[in-house]
Amino acid sequence: MSEPSAMATATAINTESPVPTSILAAGAQALSEGTSGKTLSDGELRAWRGLKRAHASLAKSVDAELERTHGLPLSSYEVLHHLVESSGGRMRMCDLAEQAQLSRSGLTRLADRLEKEGLIERCSCEHDARGAYACLTELGRERLCAARGTHLAVVREQFLSRFTEDELGALAELWDRIAPCGGGSCGVPRRSAVAP
Repeated sequence: MSEPSAMATATAINTESPVPTSILAAGAQALSEGTSGKTLSDGELRAWRGLKRAHASLAKSVDAELERTHGLPLSSYEVLHHLVESSGGRMRMCDLAEQAQLSRSGLTRLADRLEKEGLIERCSCEHDARGAYACLTELGRERLCAARGTHLAVVREQFLSRFTEDELGALAELWDRIAPCGGGSCGVPRRSAVAP
């Protein structure tokens, strides 16, 4: 009996993973060959670890300040932010999970908390009885608006202030290589959605 291909192994692993199947296949191939693949060069390792360190540090700073000042964790802020930018302040739960980069079960747990706080409510879909929407409440909109200045201040201080406009443009282009926008606005807010 032959061993399953690396792609078949990766597909089996990729039930709810945000990692592309091709990357999982490369890892599965390396495991099947009994090696972890080539080691990273010093530059590759610095870039990879730097990205992880920067993301963790920035997310921790923003989360801590939002929680301290507004009692609103970053994950909650992100969900409310996506809802305020959506048409009618509502999104299908599966789409919201993708936009907020949460698993569906993670979003369900977070939505339960936000609903208990009165920041969102679940609405049914007229076109599909199985579809559920997360709908922003007026209280949710107010909490987001109150927290927006804090969010922007931390992002400006901890991230934006450390780069020139040209460097920020270059970073944006580099991020698009990893996670392309697909022609959309990639979360660039509509100016009318939330007052600065």
